[in-house]
Amino acid sequence: QVQLVESGGGLVQPGGSLSLSCAVSGSIFSINAMGWYRQAPGKQRELAAITSGGSTVYADSLKGRFTISRDNTKNTVYLQMNSLKPEDTAVYYCYALLRTLMGDNKYWGQGTQVTVSS
Repeated sequence: QVQLVESGGGLVQPGGSLSLSCAVSGSIFSINAMGWYRQAPGKQRELAAITSGGSTVYADSLKGRFTISRDNTKNTVYLQMNSLKPEDTAVYYCYALLRTLMGDNKYWGQGTQVTVSS
């Protein structure tokens, strides 16, 4: 069974940094895309950053502060978050579009809380 296993997150003061990681668990053929969405209280889930092939896309509000990277040898994606602001507080969900024996399917992690507060 394929799963996304997230780690990282927590509480940080404004201006601080946190990193998230998400690893694919289980047997897959390939990763078509992998990244992070986030959902703040009372808001819809939105794209934070995603990488597919050699391309990356960031939410406009995160450009220059967040960096997404991927280690294909470990089937893991990372999100380095710097200069964090209170408005970055949200549950961050790992997302992946994976090719498996079942075909191409979307997978979600369980979510990890990031809280930016003094």
